[in-house]
Amino acid sequence: MGLVSGLLAALATLVGCDQRRIEKLEEGVSTEADVRAQFGNPENIWDGPGGARVLEYNRNPAGHQNYMITIGADGKMSALRQVLTPTTFAQVQAGMSMEQVRRMLGKPAKRTPYALKREEAWDWRYMQPPNTSMMFTVWFDPDMRVVRTSTGPDPEAPENRGGPSR
Repeated sequence: MGLVSGLLAALATLVGCDQRRIEKLEEGVSTEADVRAQFGNPENIWDGPGGARVLEYNRNPAGHQNYMITIGADGKMSALRQVLTPTTFAQVQAGMSMEQVRRMLGKPAKRTPYALKREEAWDWRYMQPPNTSMMFTVWFDPDMRVVRTSTGPDPEAPENRGGPSR
């Protein structure tokens, strides 16, 4: 039980730290250097439209957020989005490539191959308000194209693990 409490406290600290970092940044004013000073080096950098660059900051597997921060061609931050939301998940459609999904959602919390089905499942943790840990899963075929998606309770969340109740 102490381990679970410790993990929850660490997660709360991470979320709080992210909020303080975000509050120090302002769209149209903050530069890429400002973003990196707050968030560090990104997991990935994607080319965006019109010379923009999208910096990817992941909080999975332990957290419930992945941030995409857009730096415009002028070097200023033009958008900061937490992308692990039902609105973003709804944009994932059958036939999309793995790279399209990765650019949209960031690095997954977990990847699981299912050899007999010839599919691979990618999972992202997210928080359903007010505080329910959920899992969004994208299923890919052997060509790494989306076959389907699913959403359900996060099986690794303390409230979903089962075990003895007190």
